[in-house]
Amino acid sequence: MHSRLERVRTQLAEFQLFESKQSRRRFLLHLLVLVVAFGAAVLIVRRHLSFLRDAEALREFVAGYGVLAPLVLILLQAVQVVAAPIPGQVLAVVAGYVFGTWLGTLYNMIGIMIGSTVAFWLSRRYGRAYVENIVHDEALAQFDSVSEDYAAPALFFFFLVPGLPDDVLCFAGGLTDIPLWKLIVIALVGRAPGFFLANVFGDLLGTDQFGPALALAVGLLVLSVLGYLYRDRVIRLFGRGR
Repeated sequence: MHSRLERVRTQLAEFQLFESKQSRRRFLLHLLVLVVAFGAAVLIVRRHLSFLRDAEALREFVAGYGVLAPLVLILLQAVQVVAAPIPGQVLAVVAGYVFGTWLGTLYNMIGIMIGSTVAFWLSRRYGRAYVENIVHDEALAQFDSVSEDYAAPALFFFFLVPGLPDDVLCFAGGLTDIPLWKLIVIALVGRAPGFFLANVFGDLLGTDQFGPALALAVGLLVLSVLGYLYRDRVIRLFGRGR
């Protein structure tokens, strides 16, 4: 009996749950983020489930925070880049509706900057294995076909063209050797025109200019469809061995 207890103690002493201290810290960090995110999601979703896909409900939700509304919008926009529970374009339209074109664009871009920075950092900090658990294999494979010599202009062009998965690009871009500050600038400048036009659309709706709003919406839709249909050709422009 005594020898059996000794064997159990020896086995427990040799048992190692994590390969290293770094692995343990990574696990605990992810666990903490998961717990916080889950708790926040439960509190928000229970009260505001409809706003996740309903632009009108989302507008009312943001506006309901009064002077804190800009902060709420910035936070939501940052979160959608990393977790993507809310389409960024919907938030851009809401921002234009609530705050007008210029302030709406400003708040959106601040949120985009924060979210993009977090996504780039997570990708660079935890590497390809981490990104593969988040990004669809096909989307990542498409970016893998881009030549390293053209990584920066390719990222800018992909962010600029509507219809391409720009949030995915943040994680894929973090795997390149491009400096973090440069990645952030590329993301901001590349995404600014599309978000500006989405804010203009929201502003037009907010001021009851439905004719111009419809024309702009059709234009944005056409650009998005063209960007999606010709995405493979766009990617080949920056492909390896071109």
